[in-house]
Amino acid sequence: MDMVGGYYDAGDNVKFHFPMAFTTTMLAWSVLEFGGEMGSELKNALEAVRWGSDYFLKATEKQDMVVAQVGNPYGDHGCWERPEDMDTPRTTYVVTREKPGSEVSAEIAAALAASSIAFRTVDARYSNLLLARAKQVFDFANKYRGSYNDSIGDAVCPFYCDYSGYMDDLIWGAAWLYKATNLSSYWDFVKENIQSLESPNGGYNIVEFGWDSKHAGINVFVSQWVLTDPSSVSPFVPNADRFICSLLPDSPTKSVSYSKGGLLFKPGGSNLQHVTALSFLLIVYARYMHAVNRVVPCGNEVVDPSRLINLAKSQVDYILGNNPLGMSYMVGYGHKFPQMIHHRGSTMPSIDAYQNHLGCRDGDQYFKSARPNPNILIGAVVGGPAQNDSFEDSRYNVGQSEPCTYINAPFVGVSAYFNKPNLI
Repeated sequence: MDMVGGYYDAGDNVKFHFPMAFTTTMLAWSVLEFGGEMGSELKNALEAVRWGSDYFLKATEKQDMVVAQVGNPYGDHGCWERPEDMDTPRTTYVVTREKPGSEVSAEIAAALAASSIAFRTVDARYSNLLLARAKQVFDFANKYRGSYNDSIGDAVCPFYCDYSGYMDDLIWGAAWLYKATNLSSYWDFVKENIQSLESPNGGYNIVEFGWDSKHAGINVFVSQWVLTDPSSVSPFVPNADRFICSLLPDSPTKSVSYSKGGLLFKPGGSNLQHVTALSFLLIVYARYMHAVNRVVPCGNEVVDPSRLINLAKSQVDYILGNNPLGMSYMVGYGHKFPQMIHHRGSTMPSIDAYQNHLGCRDGDQYFKSARPNPNILIGAVVGGPAQNDSFEDSRYNVGQSEPCTYINAPFVGVSAYFNKPNLI
């Protein structure tokens, strides 16, 4: 199979399709929600979407089989090499009827469906191709249920294990297919299965959203069409409201913490993945609320759309430099930004600068160097500071200094919104 293309997840040279699909979905959603604010950058945003959707057409071209990953992560992580020099095993891992992977397949279906909407008025033929494939892949994910944790095992775990179960991904995929097709069968699937996430074994957590858990994203996304349909409001809108309340600094149901400098924090590494994804949902839900002239009660506070926008703006401002260190966490933006990010291509001399092959351990000298990275990865958002607002600009500190596609993808939409902020 020709699996050229796609995105590496972060600073390594492995193509993990579960987070890559989420990245593509969020890029497409950014275009759908905020394309009108992108101006001349819209064509670049669509190009970024197409780079993902083209690749997933390749990954799903064979019936009842989905390519779930390319590259052996242990071989790759044991070397520090430029992508052009890779000589580590480029193993292709697939999920099939006998060894299913519902989460990765359903997220790819969501990515293809979302992308089909993004291209509908730009390239109708391509849009139709994406939608047809999205249906096929969703049917495969739903018919042959199981987790790629079991089917692929240590190739994906502990790197991108699915901790939330695959039902949220199936519901997420069905929601995007309903948005793309308006076929009642997909909406019925969402309504019939959403309660399964609230079961003791469902792992349901309405405040989670990212490459693994789609829960909050489902509720916010679906609210777009159920806010005007009282018969379909529950449980989506009540759960979206609870999610919003869980993010407010003074809310009695707050589920996150904030640093003294004002940055939102959730447990785990690479914290800015949460900040960008949740900020995206704050803005999207604010716009949906505004469209129906709605407010949300959170304890003693009545929250209007502008409150959500202001919270999201505080997070964006922090990321871009309005923080105790005066540090922009977007590489290349502002006068002070991370210089030694954990990223192979950024740390090593380019092919133009050094044409000879650099083997597995030849890159160690560049990783260990005290000098700034020679190649500035402009626009990349890194994992971000610690909860005390400190930041270690070091390649060794992966959680803080590594950029990830799923940090950047939601930030595309967020940045576009604040380029021309409005609630319409």
